[in-house]
Amino acid sequence: MSAIVLILLAIVIFVVAYNTYGKYLAKAWGLSSQNETPAHTMEDGVDYVPAKTPILLGHHFSSIAGAGPINGPIQAALFGWVPVFLWIVIGGIFFGAVQDFGSIFVSIRHQGKSLGEVIEENIGHRCKVLFTVFAWLVLLLVIAAFADIVAASFTCGEGVTGIFPGAVEGTANGSVAMASILFIPLAIIFGVLVYRKNAPLIVSTIVGVVLLAICIGIGLVCPINLPKSFWIGFVFIYICIASVTPVWILLQPRDYLNSFLLYFMMVAAIVGIIGAHPTIVTPAYVGFKVGSSYLFPVLFITVACGAVSGFHSLIGSGTTSKQLDHEQDALAIGYGSMLIECVLAVISLIAIGTLSADGSIPADMASPTVVFASAIKGFFVKMGFNATAAQATYTIIALAVSAFALTSLDTGTRLGRFMFQELFAGNGEKKNVLSNMYVATIITAFFGFVLCLAGYQNVWPLFGACNQLVAVPAFLAIAVYLAKTNKPNRMLYFPMVFMLVACISSLILSFKNNVVKLMGGTGTVIKEGLQCVVIIPIVILAVILVVEGGKVLIDYEKKKKH
Repeated sequence: MSAIVLILLAIVIFVVAYNTYGKYLAKAWGLSSQNETPAHTMEDGVDYVPAKTPILLGHHFSSIAGAGPINGPIQAALFGWVPVFLWIVIGGIFFGAVQDFGSIFVSIRHQGKSLGEVIEENIGHRCKVLFTVFAWLVLLLVIAAFADIVAASFTCGEGVTGIFPGAVEGTANGSVAMASILFIPLAIIFGVLVYRKNAPLIVSTIVGVVLLAICIGIGLVCPINLPKSFWIGFVFIYICIASVTPVWILLQPRDYLNSFLLYFMMVAAIVGIIGAHPTIVTPAYVGFKVGSSYLFPVLFITVACGAVSGFHSLIGSGTTSKQLDHEQDALAIGYGSMLIECVLAVISLIAIGTLSADGSIPADMASPTVVFASAIKGFFVKMGFNATAAQATYTIIALAVSAFALTSLDTGTRLGRFMFQELFAGNGEKKNVLSNMYVATIITAFFGFVLCLAGYQNVWPLFGACNQLVAVPAFLAIAVYLAKTNKPNRMLYFPMVFMLVACISSLILSFKNNVVKLMGGTGTVIKEGLQCVVIIPIVILAVILVVEGGKVLIDYEKKKKH
């Protein structure tokens, strides 16, 4: 199979989907430029701040991408490239983009409140509490894991267990660290110029991108060589500050500028694919069972961000909705960003497809990130680039992936802070100290820090199913609100039920496998035993949320018929 055909086919399909299904949803749900957004009606200069559309698009895309669209398709390719490609396309258009768009939409119709608050208003208080606690715990896992990942990506010469396990040659990790540090003051200057000095966005963007390139250049020639323990501490101090800093001065501008790095990575990959015209050597279909893994539910849990991710709904309703300048921008930022991420997922599939004859990660490549970077580097070598240029491309890709992770990390911390505040806000005028944003940030970051040091890897295998499970109450909340306001919502039913079955199936299979390992003496209490203890309340929680939310949804549907 020609990689050029696959990538061009995917792009055409996504463009058509955006201009047909995406715009249909916007019309059916009643998006209107006449409706004032919470960013204006509740502007506070910290969280509620109107953002220019390109800047918010960059922030949202950088936040949702993470490492998922790279890791997932590469790990799932063992089933063959056809199932992965179909899930990316179908899942992205009818599952992921709908969830992302819908989450932003219902949030802006509820004063920019998070999904938990939307659930409380439309389903009930108990479901809100259950969902918020569950989502907050998932975010703690995200914070712990991504802090470790970012620290690993900054660490030079260490056999790290994160996103670059012993993978980046020479001082690439130190270069990533230097460039990332320089991005921070650059973002602050950009934010001040655009939002306080009213500098033209186009001019500021051009200058910002040039300075971004200079930062990368400085990083390449002046890497920072510090131990991973230092970077873990640095990262947690940074996210505490970033969580409470006004979005216009750091979060918006940094993510916007970082998005150009991510766009460059994607454009470079597409240019490499077209220029090198590689062939996909991975089989089209390997089988329903490969080793001990089954295509269902493993494929639909593993690909995650490349097709649908519950984490996206938290971002859309947690930060993006509070910055939306015009209501109609929700289509481009919610639905459109997800489709851009789907393109990245297809590129990742092509990367493994051109390197692996059986869909598994090659033995000489330690992680999906290395597969991705090595494949693109190989495309440029095949096009005639010299070793220095190819290696520079490799390092820039490493930096881009690190930027994904850091963006998701500080956005995740801010989301955790929001949820903790909402959980203890109460309905009275007297404020609970736990609802203070500084207290909520410190508590959230502290538990993330403890989990990071204590060994989040022991429960990390459950993250995929937990992350995807968040999508179920997201679909449910959107469906209930649409039914309540007499708007079309049937397009949410199948994605909701499908993801529920996939996630519960995955958790049950994990529980079974862990019990077998424990009984066979190959498992440990601290890992497999802990996972079994965690799985039981997660499944019960999911059942309670679906049953109670389902009853409310059925009642509203009955009212619609009358």
